[in-house]
Amino acid sequence: MNYTIVKDIIKLLEEFDEENKRNSYTSDVEGFKAWLCEKESYKQKNTGEEPYWEGKEAGRSPESVISTSLVHLNRYAKSYSKSAIFESGFATQEDFIYLINLKAFGAMTKMELIKKNVHEKPVGMLIINRLIKLGWIEQADSETDKRTKVINITNSGIISLENQMQKIRTATNIVAGDLSYSEKMELIRILDKLEKFHNPIFSRNIESKNLIDVVSKEYSFIKN
Repeated sequence: MNYTIVKDIIKLLEEFDEENKRNSYTSDVEGFKAWLCEKESYKQKNTGEEPYWEGKEAGRSPESVISTSLVHLNRYAKSYSKSAIFESGFATQEDFIYLINLKAFGAMTKMELIKKNVHEKPVGMLIINRLIKLGWIEQADSETDKRTKVINITNSGIISLENQMQKIRTATNIVAGDLSYSEKMELIRILDKLEKFHNPIFSRNIESKNLIDVVSKEYSFIKN
């Protein structure tokens, strides 16, 4: 018997078990085969060959494609979110995202919540004040610093959130489209890399009139 093959198969089974924690595939031979086929297919698609995009022949850059696609995907996601909160007390998708963050991470200051949602202060304060008026969040003195106010989700806010969660989850699943599990994992890695690049820049609150000049000077790989 070729024990090298046995070791390779065991290694693949361990990899399958690790990647399949969300049960994207059935935990049997058929599930393993489906995962293996998907894995090989993904490898073949990523051999280094450039994809085609509209306007490539005319010199359209990959950076332009990425930027445009992110804008479009944001609009698609907002349209599904709008459907998910139709005829509910939520005015925008930001309302339930703020509540989800408070439920998941607990009490925090207003600015911490605003920064977590990558909003500018005026926009974030409008959302927070709206949620306070609805009785879905409340503010109180910080236990560590009485000069600071912290906000938290109320029972009413939790109930309102739970009443919409099924539709919100469905909208989230639709946004992910028909991506395979492997493609989702790769996309998460890529988006996380972009998030780690942009978030520190955003957190510096650079004035709009100076933002592009400051960033392009600090990063030599950015084309002018």
